[in-house]
Amino acid sequence: MDIKLTADYILEKEFKKSMKGYNVDEVDQFLDLIREDYDTFTAKIATLTEENERLKQELTNSTRKSSVVAPPPTANSTNFDILKRLSNLEKHVFGSKLYE
Repeated sequence: MDIKLTADYILEKEFKKSMKGYNVDEVDQFLDLIREDYDTFTAKIATLTEENERLKQELTNSTRKSSVVAPPPTANSTNFDILKRLSNLEKHVFGSKLYE
């Protein structure tokens, strides 16, 4: 998806004049209005792109953090399941120091 018009292109666009053509001042005023909107759209797109990238990064970071933490035990968990999770957590937190 390529943007074909820029604010500067709109500003500098010139049309051929003819005897029964449009009012040049009205066309220029309308093009100025379009150019202002393009500037607004460009700024808004930049802001939203930055926010999108920031949120993607936050999501990536939170996904990494949440994958490290074991899910909480449920009512159906057995003692063995709880001990296994605790052991895995100890290995993750203390690593090889735990078994030295």
